[in-house]
Amino acid sequence: MSTHGVMQTMRRFAIVMLALLGLSLGALSWADDNAAALKDKYDALAPQLKSNAFHRPIHLDSEETSNTLKGDIYAVVDYPFATVNSAFNDPQQGPSNWCDVLILHLNTKYCRASVSGSGATISMNVGKKTEQDISDTYRVQFNYRSVATSPDYFQVDLSAATGPLSTKDYRIMLEAVDIGKGRTFLHLTYSYGFGTAGRLAMKTYLATIGSAKVGFSKSPDGDYIGGVRGLVERNTMRYYLAIDAYLGSLAAPADKRVDQRFATWFDATEQYPRQLHELDRQAYLQMKKNEYQRQQTAQ
Repeated sequence: MSTHGVMQTMRRFAIVMLALLGLSLGALSWADDNAAALKDKYDALAPQLKSNAFHRPIHLDSEETSNTLKGDIYAVVDYPFATVNSAFNDPQQGPSNWCDVLILHLNTKYCRASVSGSGATISMNVGKKTEQDISDTYRVQFNYRSVATSPDYFQVDLSAATGPLSTKDYRIMLEAVDIGKGRTFLHLTYSYGFGTAGRLAMKTYLATIGSAKVGFSKSPDGDYIGGVRGLVERNTMRYYLAIDAYLGSLAAPADKRVDQRFATWFDATEQYPRQLHELDRQAYLQMKKNEYQRQQTAQ
């Protein structure tokens, strides 16, 4: 290669490296900005986190539009940032760990993660709050993505374009920031959109077996809200309690963790019986034992 050719090759290489460096610096700056914003949120919520109706350091918000529902939980957990980051933000193990979280939810009947060169996916089947054959459930395919990572902050997204009954744009987002003293501040978002069929299915549910169910926020008359906001608040809380139960199980011997997670999750939901009680303890534990065993085999 001529001297001129060598110079051109080096110039192209330098341009590419500068572009990649700029991208990396930009991503790091974005993570730093998000970490600062989440720490500001922690400071702003300090009074509510210290004293609230949940009797644990959490704060819950929800939002309803004409075609979307969203729930947000902010919480302090007594686990070091490195532990939380390793559990949920690891490109290889994170997706499988998420399945161990998601299976705790009553409506999750099956969950299996796969990791390849093109990324990670989480295949989850959802259905009733009682045992079901896989063939009677709905499959939701999540893409797992580590959005940002820095020494004291991370964000992970699970997103699915479609779901059952014309629901769509599912998103489970978890971000976390180190707040020191072995504690981490979490922000969990659970959201999805819906079309005509989804809206009709929710109305039917809320007019029948879900008519007496409520969420956690209070309405102007002082009672708990119901309807679709109550629905998304209940499920957001269930997912948060699953994350907390998973983290709590990590200190147990490996062969005890699964059973501990199921027991911890159920006991935590029973602290809010009006919103979250569905099954008795033994029925839940047996159902989840069966579903977890089924989860070990690809469906």
